[in-house]
Amino acid sequence: MDIMDLLRNVALLYIPFLFAICFHEYAHGWVAKRLGDPTAELMGRVSMNPVVHMDLLGTVIFPLAAIIGSSPLFFGWAKPVPVNINNLRDKKNGMFWVALAGPASNFFLAILGFFLMALRNYLPIDPELNQNLLYVLRMFIYLNLFLAVFNLIPVHPLDGGKILARFLPYKVNRWLEENSSTLGMVLLFLIIFDGISGSKGIITAPVDFLYNIIGGSIGYFLML
Repeated sequence: MDIMDLLRNVALLYIPFLFAICFHEYAHGWVAKRLGDPTAELMGRVSMNPVVHMDLLGTVIFPLAAIIGSSPLFFGWAKPVPVNINNLRDKKNGMFWVALAGPASNFFLAILGFFLMALRNYLPIDPELNQNLLYVLRMFIYLNLFLAVFNLIPVHPLDGGKILARFLPYKVNRWLEENSSTLGMVLLFLIIFDGISGSKGIITAPVDFLYNIIGGSIGYFLML
């Protein structure tokens, strides 16, 4: 990969990825603040500044290595936003809404990307630029749908585990938390297999399904 291809891939993949994970973590912190916990805000985490959310391995090394190595598995994460459940006004439901805010924020960005994709056809721009814009928006949508689906997997410490905890008996949730490392290793194996096999697996299949359903629905809505 030459330097121009590398810079192009960074622009098309890494920058949208940074924006998506920052918006995800910002949403967690913003909702936590609204529900009574200022911890994230006090630590400077209610921000779109990527520096405050960066995890060296998950935000820098892993995704950039995937880009440089042209890996089919583009994946990463940010530092979790700190939440003190004791500060939440609603102890029973507060953490549910804080956890849900992250995936919901990525679904919001994906839907916004679909609207921009549809509306670009009405803009008086050069056809080649139009095609480049289409490619960028598709990557942006896929990245956000991937982050949303991945984080909804019901395993601790992912958002899905915290969302599911609202509906589980205490002992079951405690077992899931205590075995989160083992479950996380199984999940990581499934994700790696999903990425390198090219098969429609645990994440790719629902992402493709959502892409087609949401994109088709928005396209139909704009044609009404």
